[in-house]
Amino acid sequence: MKTVTILGATGSIGGSTLDLIEREPEKYDVLALTANCDVAKLAAAAIRTNAKRAVVADVGCYADLKSALAGTGIEVAAGAQAVCETAAMGADWTMAAIVGCAGLEPVMASIAQGGTVVLANKEPLVSAGDVILAAAAKTGATLLPADSEHNAIYQCFDFARPEGVRRIILTASGGPFRTKTREEMRAMTPAQAVAHPNWSMGAKISVDSATLMNKGLELIEAARLFPVENDQIEVICHPQSIIHSMVEYVDGSILAQLGPSDMRVPIAYCLAWPERMATPMAPLDLVAIGRLDFEAPDLDRFPALRLAREALDAGGARPAILNAANEIAVAAFLEGRIGFLEIAAIVADTLAGYDPAPPETLDAVLSVDAEARRLAGERVKDCVV
Repeated sequence: MKTVTILGATGSIGGSTLDLIEREPEKYDVLALTANCDVAKLAAAAIRTNAKRAVVADVGCYADLKSALAGTGIEVAAGAQAVCETAAMGADWTMAAIVGCAGLEPVMASIAQGGTVVLANKEPLVSAGDVILAAAAKTGATLLPADSEHNAIYQCFDFARPEGVRRIILTASGGPFRTKTREEMRAMTPAQAVAHPNWSMGAKISVDSATLMNKGLELIEAARLFPVENDQIEVICHPQSIIHSMVEYVDGSILAQLGPSDMRVPIAYCLAWPERMATPMAPLDLVAIGRLDFEAPDLDRFPALRLAREALDAGGARPAILNAANEIAVAAFLEGRIGFLEIAAIVADTLAGYDPAPPETLDAVLSVDAEARRLAGERVKDCVV
C-alpha cells in the first residue's frame, strides 16, 4: 500500500484527492490529513480513511478537533509547526494543497523526506522556485504537478529530448470576465468573480482566474518545472477548457492533453503515477463539444498576466513579491475592501516600490514575502470602495 499524506485536506483539491483514494482504499494507507480550521470536515475525513494523524494549523481549533476524534485512536495536533512535522512523517506520496505561502515550509519538510510530492499550490515554485528545486535535487524527491495545465504539459513533454520542444502553450479559460470591458469589470463583485464558468475551485484561485493572475503564476511555475526558455512559454485563451495545455515540437507537431474540467483527472494521474487509474468521469463527448476556440489574452484588460511575465523575466525576488502582493489584494477584494481592478494595481505598485536582493534561502524568501505583504497591505488602505 502507498502511504499518503494530504496537506490541505478540506479544500477542493484535498476533497478531490480523498474522493479518489476512497474509491480504491485497498491501495492507499492514509498517514495524515491537515487543515486550517475546518474541524468537522477534517475529523470526518480522518475517520472515513482511518488516518493515523489529523492536524489543524489554527491552534484555536485544537480542542474541537480533539473532541471530535475522541476515542478513535487518531492522533491530534495543532499549529504551524505540527503541520510541518506532519509533512515530514515520510509518506510515500504527499499532496501539497495548502493555499498561499503558508504551504511553503510544509512543502520543504515533505521534500526533505525524498518521496513523491504533488504540488497543487503554485506558491512554492513561484515564490521559492530555486530553493524548492535545489531541495528536491538534493533529496531525490519527485515533484509532480497537479495543476491541470502543468499536468497536461508533463504528460506531453519529452524530458529525454527537451531540445526538440519549440514551445509550451498554456491554455486559459479566460475566467468569468473574459468578454467584459474594463469599465464593466470595475463594478464586479466577489460573488461574480468566484463564479468560474468551467471549474469548481476555491475562492482565491477563482479570483486569480478572473484577473488572469492564475495564468501568470502558472507561467512562472512552468518555467521552473520544464527545461525551456521563458520566451518558449505562451498563453492562449481557450474558453471551453477541454485542452488543458499543449507542447509544440520543432517539426511542427503539437501534442495536447484533453480531458473533462475536473481536477480528479490530473490528481489521478499523480496519485497512480507512473501507472494510470480509473476516475468516475464520463468520457469526453467530442461530437457534443463540437468546436474548440482560441484567442490571444488581452493584456490591457488583464494586466496581471503582463505583470507576471515581467516578474518571471526579471527573476530574483520579483515573483515572490508578485505572489505576496496578489494574495493580500485578493483577500482584500474578497472582503469587500477594494474593487476588482485594484487587485492588479496593488500588485503593480508593490513591485514598483520594493526591489530586494534575490532570496537564496527559504528564510530569505519568507522575509521578502512578509515585507511585500506589509507594503501591499498599506496600499490596500489607500483604496476606497
